[in-house]
Amino acid sequence: MAKASAASSANPGAFAESGADLELVGVTKRFPGFTAIEGLDLIIPAGSFFALLGPSGCGKTTTLRLVAGLEEATAGRILIGGTDVTTMRSYQRPVNTVFQSYALFPHMSVLDNVAFGLRRRRITDATSRAHEALRLVELDHLAQRKPQQLSGGQQQRVALARAVVNRPALLLLDEPLGALDLKLRRQMQIELKSIQQDVGLTFLHVTHDQEEAMTMADTVAVMNKGRIEQMGAPEELYELPRTSFVANFLGQSNLFTGSVVSTGSTSIVVDVGGRRIEIPRERAQRHAGEVTIGVRPEKLMLHTTAPDPHSTINVVGPGRVTDVSFSGVSTQYQVAVPGLGSLVVFAQNMVFGPVVSSGAEVWLTWSTDHGFGLADDPADSPRFASDTDTHTLAVQRRESLEAELEEA
Repeated sequence: MAKASAASSANPGAFAESGADLELVGVTKRFPGFTAIEGLDLIIPAGSFFALLGPSGCGKTTTLRLVAGLEEATAGRILIGGTDVTTMRSYQRPVNTVFQSYALFPHMSVLDNVAFGLRRRRITDATSRAHEALRLVELDHLAQRKPQQLSGGQQQRVALARAVVNRPALLLLDEPLGALDLKLRRQMQIELKSIQQDVGLTFLHVTHDQEEAMTMADTVAVMNKGRIEQMGAPEELYELPRTSFVANFLGQSNLFTGSVVSTGSTSIVVDVGGRRIEIPRERAQRHAGEVTIGVRPEKLMLHTTAPDPHSTINVVGPGRVTDVSFSGVSTQYQVAVPGLGSLVVFAQNMVFGPVVSSGAEVWLTWSTDHGFGLADDPADSPRFASDTDTHTLAVQRRESLEAELEEA
């Protein structure tokens, strides 16, 4: 892998001509009482837009802080552009960070905010470079305004310009769009991707928003409990999740568990509640024994009469519609099918009103090519149980105390 040169502490005035690659080797971070990251290995190619996606507490922000030098790794190495920066201070690393809070200086103009870092490094053409960065984010016409005179989206772009103007080898984005409204957030997703392509820097974007990660990133790594569950192109992760965590965190999935009853050269057949469901062999991680298979809700089609059997489709039903929810571009149906449980169906709104109403009898079909099989072993204890909330903990504690009192 080609490695771009990075600015170093020996030459603080140097600018990276392009992004540098990032490599984490066996990185572990332990805090008193728990381990946030355990033996993490990761390579991010130079010039790429990489998203680290996961729920709260999965270790993604800790990973970003380790790369930025804001936390010290318990074990392992961090390399940027081939240079080991593990023991370097944050200000010595060729890294800039864009935070959700923007962190702009309220008493300075937009131009001065962007030029601040350059002037501290005694860059001679700091003002012209700041104007160039503001033109990149299309805000040069507001250069003399104060941050409080800008909208949230404009402030975010100023924060981005301030980070990009330093030409860091690596730009870290910590949930940068979280404070924006939905429409502006989607607009900024497109702009961020465009800016990354224009400047050619390496972007590491940390987020819990699946749509945000898939919209912007070349590569997405789904993180869970301190390790990476799956990494790849957004389409690959969505269409071929390897674990139940990825299948349910990155969108929604209908998952079934059953025994493989037939294996061919191109497909396997799984018995689920007495129904035979076929999936392509190449889309399945396991081909024998008890397996978990799935299909995305938008791949399902609703039928009000029993469809004719066909070798290229799976048919389940009859089932009963238990809930209908309108969500704008689609309508979500909950369908209870005996032996399979409750299935979710997303149907695009091609006509006014729902296709079927709650209580209707329906059948569901989907192409065999749309199914996938997971690597999870159904015999294993659940690895992805939901975090217990404080209310549940309080109830459990109260019940435990009541039981102790009764025994006494």
